[in-house]
This record gives sequence, C-alpha cells and structure tokens, in this order.
Amino acid sequence: MREIRMTMTEPQARFFQLPDKYPAFVGGFGTGKTEALAMCATRDALESSSALIALYEPTYDLIRLILAPRMEEKLSELGIRYRYNKTENIIYTANGGCGDFVMRTLDNPARIIGYQSYRAHVDEIDTLKKDHAQHAWRKIIARNRQMPKGLENPFNRVSVYTTPEGFRFVYETWGKNPKPGYAMVQAPTRTNPFLPVDYIDSLRASYPPQLIEAYLEGRFVNLNSGCVYPEFSRVLNHAPTVAMPGEPLHIGMDFNVNKMAAVVFVVRDDCPHAVGELVKVRDTPDMARMIRERYKDKGHAITVYPDASGQNTSSKSASQSDLTILQQAGFQIMAKSTNPPVKDRINSVNALILNDQGVRRLKVNTDLCPTYTESLEQQPYDDNGEPDKTTDHDHPNDAGGYFMVWRWPVVKPIATHGAHVPHMRR
Repeated sequence: MREIRMTMTEPQARFFQLPDKYPAFVGGFGTGKTEALAMCATRDALESSSALIALYEPTYDLIRLILAPRMEEKLSELGIRYRYNKTENIIYTANGGCGDFVMRTLDNPARIIGYQSYRAHVDEIDTLKKDHAQHAWRKIIARNRQMPKGLENPFNRVSVYTTPEGFRFVYETWGKNPKPGYAMVQAPTRTNPFLPVDYIDSLRASYPPQLIEAYLEGRFVNLNSGCVYPEFSRVLNHAPTVAMPGEPLHIGMDFNVNKMAAVVFVVRDDCPHAVGELVKVRDTPDMARMIRERYKDKGHAITVYPDASGQNTSSKSASQSDLTILQQAGFQIMAKSTNPPVKDRINSVNALILNDQGVRRLKVNTDLCPTYTESLEQQPYDDNGEPDKTTDHDHPNDAGGYFMVWRWPVVKPIATHGAHVPHMRR
C-alpha cells in the first residue's frame, strides 16, 4: 500500500476526520471549502474501485470552471490516472482500488436521478433558496445508497461545503437544532495560514460591513432584514456633483414598460457619482430620445449598462431589441449575455455605499436624483428574502446597480489552501 499525503488547514483536518453521516464545512472566503471537498471525495473514492462518488454544484458553470479542474488537479497531484468525460460529466479513474466521480448540478433537483452514489459532496448549497435547497438535499440523500463491492461495512455519507448565506437551509439543518448525524465545522478566513498577506484587508475594502461576519468569520448572520441598502445615507453619501461639459456619462438602465429607469453617473477618482435620473419612462425609444436630447446632443459620450434582458425583442418594435434601439441612438453598450446574480449586484452597491473600512465611495447628488435617493433608502426585502418589487423602488436601484456591478464587481481575491495534517495510506 502506497502512502498518500494531503496538506490541510486545522478546520479542514477536523472536518476530514468527522465520523458523522451528514457533516458540513461552513467557512468564510479563502478557507478552502472546494479543496476540502476534493480531498474528502478522493478519500472516499479510494475505499473501493466500484464506488461512485457524486459531486454537486449549484450550476454547470461552477462544475466546468471550479469543481472539475480542482478534481483533476487533486487526482494528478496524487498520481491517480483518470479520464474526464465532459459530455457525461463523469471522471473515470484507471487506478485499481479507486472509484469514479459523477458531477451534477443543483439547479433542477428533478434531474438528480438515474444513478446511486456511495458518498456525495455538495458545494455551496446555501446559495439556493431554502425550499430549493431542501428539495435538492432530499433527492441527493435518496440517491446515496450504493453498496460498493469489497466493503464489509459500507457507510453512506453526504457532506456539505458552503459559505453561510444568512439563516437559510444550512443554518436550519446544521446550526439551529441539528438532528443526530448532523455535525458542523465552522472555519474563519484567518485559519488559513497560506493566504496572501493582504487577502483579508482586500475583503474588508471590497465588502460592506454586514457581510464581513459571514464571509470572513463563517458565521450565520441575518443578511436579509430591513432595507436592501441599509448603510445608505442621503447626508453621508451626498455630493453636489454635476456633469461637466463634454464629460463622459455612464448610464445604468432597467427595462420595464411605462416604468423604465436610468441613473446617470460620472466617475471621479474611481468613484461613481450619480448626477441625474430618468424614471417612469414609457419605453426604450422614448428613453433613447430623452438621453440623446439631454446629454448626447450636448457633447457627452454615452455608455449604457443595461439589463441583459434588453437583448430580447423590444415591447415597442417587434423587429428590434432594446439594445439595438440604444445602439442606433449612438450609445456604447456594455452588456453580457446574462445579468449577474442579484446578490452580486447588491453586494457591489453596498460595498460602494460603505465598505468595512468605513469608506463611502458611492456619491449621489440627492437634489438631481430624488427618486434614486428614496429608492436606496426605502427598498426592503420581501418575505422570501428577495429585494421587494411591489413599491417600484427596484427599478432605479436595479438600473444603478447594473453600472456599478460592471465597473466595481465584488470579486474574491485569489486564495491558496493548505497547512499540515494527516496522511492517508492506500
């Protein structure tokens, strides 16, 4: 039997050795959740050549960009030969004594069918809505019943790895009143001794205060109570900024029939300054005309950051999309194929309103942007923990957010993993 060594942080080592049927690794950014998943999944596969280890991510993109590369890296590092079938999303190993890995998404739990797994590892399940996560969890544990050949006492287990996202599924299942068999390891970011020196400071500069406990300390905190933008102040975030003649303008835009909204920004010292708004506009042709008359015809270069749904057909013209109408008006368009997650957009805006170092970068001329000011002050969360859309405060906020998440996205600094812990024998 050859020796296999794995290097771990202290929380990873505690998690690796848990004997429970349903363990959860709940950690802040940079704590090595995906690395812990890869190590534990590989350990499980080495119990039997017939073992099938199921690995889950919220979306296919996360499988393609994060999970599959990490598993390939881990197998190569341990000298385990494999073949990755991207069509089936299965990693087949060629080593005697090592099982295979099937990778699936959580976006449609009804598709978690057609196979039985010996062990399962679920990444970032807390990013799902509570009901969705509960449904996916039940489907996963129902699939987790394989009895691999050669094991006298096979032990089926499902492990979870996630950043805490408020009082959602993981809190209810592992934090509040866990049933027998449910165990949790919580890992603060500072427990990883191999992070870059400025990693934590970078997070504090990029994130609003209400997220630091969750994303640095790995704690369950209420991320959804009260207002969507709780730190916005019409006094502290106010600036009397106006657009200078010929100054480039950046316009965030939200599409809604008879409720179109746009927020006009200039950028000073790498900070967004809201200097104008257009609200309750009928449709895209009207919006294009108003922007052209107010700004473009007066010498301003216009860049629009729209809702990505504007690539669909305009409500006014069956032959043109909203983005086409804006392009024909002479505006530069900055839009991806899909919108970023709502959470990412809100985090970007909140980090600009006030970051954890006490710096306010978003400035709003509250005299020129009265509706946008009121919307930032008053938009609440609904009963499902989503931004409320019943008061129309969402339209200006979404519009401004599309620009800010494009220009100042909240991006996790690149982290490393590791510290020392036990080795395995094969």
